[in-house]
Amino acid sequence: MQRNQPSVVACVTSQYECDRIIEAAEQIAAENDCELHVLSVLMPTENYALISDKLEYLNRVSKSAGADMTVIFSSEAPKAAVKFAKETNAVEIVAGMHDGGRESFLVQFNQLDPTISINMVDKNRSVYTMDVRAKRTF
Repeated sequence: MQRNQPSVVACVTSQYECDRIIEAAEQIAAENDCELHVLSVLMPTENYALISDKLEYLNRVSKSAGADMTVIFSSEAPKAAVKFAKETNAVEIVAGMHDGGRESFLVQFNQLDPTISINMVDKNRSVYTMDVRAKRTF
């Protein structure tokens, strides 16, 4: 289901500290008059009982920011995130810091869809933009 209003997608893992990503994405969405969506892609084999309280916490933070949190189970997080971003008409994503590796989530995401701007939030809540977007063709 493709949506028309542009959105910002906060990509979170199952860590309490990901609240900073949701809060930064909320601000970016507000500044750009976009919807906010929160996404967590989990490995299908993960022991969910160990992370359920963290996901519930992030869900509460999402609700406070006016967003729904979607959890997708996939072993291919970048592909799942790009599909979700396209379905929600994302113009920007917000995630944690890029780890520098060529196989990192953000590098793979950018390779799969170079038209979406990528924002990274460090542990001090500073936001950096990795603007390596290709021009969109309409």
